[in-house]
Amino acid sequence: MTMLDTAHVALSPRDENVRARQAAVIERMRADLSAARSTIVATGRVEDGLTCHIAQGKFSAVADMSPGMGGDAAGPSPGFYARAGIVGCVAIGVKMLAAREGLVFRSVDVTVETDFDDAALMGLSPRTAAPCETRIQISVDTDADADTVKDLTERALATDPWFLALRDAQVVRHSVSLAQAD
Repeated sequence: MTMLDTAHVALSPRDENVRARQAAVIERMRADLSAARSTIVATGRVEDGLTCHIAQGKFSAVADMSPGMGGDAAGPSPGFYARAGIVGCVAIGVKMLAAREGLVFRSVDVTVETDFDDAALMGLSPRTAAPCETRIQISVDTDADADTVKDLTERALATDPWFLALRDAQVVRHSVSLAQAD
């Protein structure tokens, strides 16, 4: 049995469920590609202090800054959620593709490291406040050979929305309005 063959042993029941459900989603999308487009809306509100209450559908979260930045540490910083989104999207995306292809990936670990110029955040530097560099490390526990894992990971990243949002320039628009006091 080759390394590739051992990677295709039976999927766990949960991974088999992932495979079956995604196959059904893919078939529905193939039937009407235009119906696969969507817009997701998240909202946030900051009142007194820096604590931001965020909502998206049935889910909510709280973001805040540390006391050193004037916050109450009522929740993680917005940057935490940005990095968490990338970690989750990459790890889940790699695992989803492995399950769809019948590969046993026992675990997928993702680490995101981001370098910043904090002086730029405070307007003290002519440099951008955008991250200077982000490094993503992906570790997979599997019996599949390294080439198979690397190929699958590259294909997963090529379709990963938040990896691509981080990597590629995109159109971002904003508007500002004033709320009138009663």
